[in-house]
Amino acid sequence: MAGLIGKKIGMTRVFTEEGNAIPVTVVEAGPCPVVQVKTPETDGYDAIQLGFGARKPKRAKKARLGHVAKAGLEIAPAILREFPSGEGQEYELGQELTVDLFETGDSVKVTGTTKGRGFQGGVKRHGFGGRPATHGHPMSRTGGSMGPGTDPSRVIKGKKLPGQMGNTRKTIRNVQVVKVDPERNLLFLKGGVPGSRNSYVLITK
Repeated sequence: MAGLIGKKIGMTRVFTEEGNAIPVTVVEAGPCPVVQVKTPETDGYDAIQLGFGARKPKRAKKARLGHVAKAGLEIAPAILREFPSGEGQEYELGQELTVDLFETGDSVKVTGTTKGRGFQGGVKRHGFGGRPATHGHPMSRTGGSMGPGTDPSRVIKGKKLPGQMGNTRKTIRNVQVVKVDPERNLLFLKGGVPGSRNSYVLITK
């Protein structure tokens, strides 16, 4: 089935009837209008294109305005994403999908872009132990000797080394829906999800 595009609001906690605290991520999900319906006859596969948010008119390209106008939208969404439509599911242009797609207790898949950490060393990026930290060691957070020298005289592909950390597409599966708030279009997801505040995430069953 199709999913929803959402914006990560932040983290908080909710309490169960037994008084247990559950950490949750609050996501503003939808409403997402159906901008385009793709079929095997026209595009070679089944999918729907959803929109979320609103882009300022002066920042919207004419091509996008013309594209969304076919679905009866006057304002261009801030983001467009495709979702598999699923077998036996029929959608119409302009139809809005809301958090009513999900129920408390559902397991969902959340995809987002992780926080960018910049260029980081092996200790922070991969959890290396580092060198001795006592007696004023001059290089306590370096990786030390990590690989062969003369043979094979190159860095093995996939070797854990310092480099760019974060800012990658990440998917977390089996995230539990703790609470659904249809009035405010909010989903409360158990635990953390990829991304910083106000970043976009994709939620599917």
